Amino acid sequence: MSQNLYQDIRKFYDASSGLWEQTWGEHMHHGYYGKYGNYKLDRRQAQIDMIEELLLWANCNQNNPPQNIIDVGCGIGGSSLYLAQKFGSRATGITLSPVQVSRAKERAAEAGLDDRVKFEVANALEMPFENNTFDLVWSLESGEHMPDKAQFVSECYRVLKPGGKMILATWCHRETDSLAGELTPDEIAHLKEIYRVYCLPYVISLSEYRAIAIECGFKNLIADDWSMAAAPFWDVVIDSAVAPQAIMGLFQAGWQTIQGALSLSLMSRGYARGLIRFGLICATK
Repeated sequence: MSQNLYQDIRKFYDASSGLWEQTWGEHMHHGYYGKYGNYKLDRRQAQIDMIEELLLWANCNQNNPPQNIIDVGCGIGGSSLYLAQKFGSRATGITLSPVQVSRAKERAAEAGLDDRVKFEVANALEMPFENNTFDLVWSLESGEHMPDKAQFVSECYRVLKPGGKMILATWCHRETDSLAGELTPDEIAHLKEIYRVYCLPYVISLSEYRAIAIECGFKNLIADDWSMAAAPFWDVVIDSAVAPQAIMGLFQAGWQTIQGALSLSLMSRGYARGLIRFGLICATK
């Protein structure tokens, strides 16, 4: 990962994570609003539903629960703690943000899980773990930050135990092998604005992720597009961002966070025009 990008991502989440938790809670990812996006749900419940629906879709359940989980891009520990509690498992979360790690450790202690849920600052392209360590690799909306998607998926494969499972959900752009053709100049400009605001190097299509995973050696691969189910999330976030508490927090968090909040409509419009897609991959080693 280039040093400049590494620093930009870290600064972005160091500055914004406290506001996110204060305003929206511990889960820093999309919610699930029903297959067609028509469920009217509390935002936090929709985020919990996203985790549960992903587990159901991936057939990851209590009949064969994961014992050792890696949460790649863990934020302040929302998924790590939820999965550890649900399955009674050990979990490790990694993020580029020291602020997020500090808060995640606090939350683990508050939940009485600090004996089996750990957090550390680490680069997902060079994970500090031995081969064949984890039986579940969980990555919920971190792939979009990776400047080398192939290296990212390869690292997920490396640290996964034989027979283990990867569940990956990430921002994608639309497919380019359909009648719509290649991305238009206007679509490319729209994506570049999203990249700039949210410290992303680039995103790829879901089919490109599938090809990378197969090339890395993953088996039993399934993929899906949950854009309709996830898209309402951004309108919910936009509505909550105008609350007085959120506005005060934005000014305290600084200009980059303010800019991110002012640009929320980039994602909402990206979904509306079919450019931004919410892609899923599940596969085993």
